[in-house]
Amino acid sequence: MESSQLSSNKTWTEEERLALAAKLDAELDEFIDSLEKKRYEEGWPEDRWQEEMEKHPFFMKTAPQPGDEVHPMFEGLQKLKYDPEENTKEDLASNYKEDGNFYMKHKKFRMAVYSYTEGLKIKCDKPEVQAALYNNRSAAQYFLKNYRSALLDAQLALKNKPDYTKARWRAAQCAYELEKFDQCQELCESLLEINLDDTNAKELLKKNKAKKMEIERNQRKELAEKKKILTKFQHLISVLEERAIKFDDQPKGKPITKELLQPKFLPLEEFPVHLDEDNETLIWPTSFSYPEFLYSDFQQELSEKVIMQDCIYTLFNEPLPWDTAKNYQPDSINVYYENRLAGRVHKVDLNKSIKEIINENSFFITGGSLLFYVVPINSRAEQEFLYQQRRPLALT
Repeated sequence: MESSQLSSNKTWTEEERLALAAKLDAELDEFIDSLEKKRYEEGWPEDRWQEEMEKHPFFMKTAPQPGDEVHPMFEGLQKLKYDPEENTKEDLASNYKEDGNFYMKHKKFRMAVYSYTEGLKIKCDKPEVQAALYNNRSAAQYFLKNYRSALLDAQLALKNKPDYTKARWRAAQCAYELEKFDQCQELCESLLEINLDDTNAKELLKKNKAKKMEIERNQRKELAEKKKILTKFQHLISVLEERAIKFDDQPKGKPITKELLQPKFLPLEEFPVHLDEDNETLIWPTSFSYPEFLYSDFQQELSEKVIMQDCIYTLFNEPLPWDTAKNYQPDSINVYYENRLAGRVHKVDLNKSIKEIINENSFFITGGSLLFYVVPINSRAEQEFLYQQRRPLALT
């Protein structure tokens, strides 16, 4: 209770104290309701933090002046408000509750949580006092978006006071935020049993049902999509196995895995081998390397139906930036692939399709991709390349 509202000389009867406490609780509930419709930004403005700190009893430099809003702890310190020898458990718990209410009104929700927690530590033997502390702490936790803690506190408030409508409503709100849809529905229905005209409960029940249906629908779509992806992957594996396509990094006797199909070249890593819309044609990530320039072209999606000669014409539709001598022309280059396991290179028949090349006994998939080397015919670059291939090459 704020000292500016009471006369220190007045003697209060028990009925007057209860009436005043009920009035203050009602004012707090009204304030909390208004908070739910406003944006919350906790904390003190940087340019006024010192001013705000000095309002706290522990940091006050001057006593409150007439007309100033007085922090409830100030009066408590003057009257040994927190001395257990001077106060009953109920009085101490109520004092901390008043502190928490003060912080709630000033949107200092973390301090409110602290105050209500201190009140609960008193372990007052009156269930209605404990229920109020739990309910108010639940409200503070709710505005901090600590929904699990808020729900637990609301449930503890109901345990102390089973007919506590405010705590039941707070629990329903928390259950909704936590997507505990069945629990939220149960709580809303119990509120409507008490008051059939509870518009808040009706609205939340409607929102709860809609959100539950939306999430369940999304989960079904996600599950169906995962099943579709798995089916496509399993079909891809079966096609690769039927064609006996070989991978140079596949452990002997081990099945083809998703990791094995993941391209190791950075520009291709988002384009693993897959089937075309006909569900039979393989689409491959492909690298064309130019050893002379230490440079590569990347075809992210190359159909196995493409003839290598056509692919080469597409590659050299524009000249290579470093080919100042114009040695790299569609009709003046050779294409090779390497059998890394045998340590040999093989010249590609440019009239063959990608599928036919892959089906050759000596061809292996390297790093989840097709890897070809391009050099000018009878050039020094070709001679150096063929010489180097007599030794094992490291994949880069």
